[in-house]
Amino acid sequence: MSIDLKTIKHISKLSRISVDEPKGQKLAEDLNSIFKFIEKLNQLKTDNVEPLTSVAETTLKLRADEVKSKDIREQIIKNSPQDNEDYFVVPKVIE
Repeated sequence: MSIDLKTIKHISKLSRISVDEPKGQKLAEDLNSIFKFIEKLNQLKTDNVEPLTSVAETTLKLRADEVKSKDIREQIIKNSPQDNEDYFVVPKVIE
């Protein structure tokens, strides 16, 4: 597949962008090099290759779910804007 200046002008008209002659020529060259690279990628044999979720094949380290801070309820409730024994009381946000 090869893109020429005529195709670039047609694409720019369809996308409603203005492309002058030098930029159009540069854009055509860039698109042609991209298409050449895609053609090279299409030649690769990937039949027996497993899909990757990440390039770095690492496994996540799991840790035990432990409670590290106990009996801090009173300290947390002290941060409430209004005094209350059981829960946070905050100003009304939606009327």
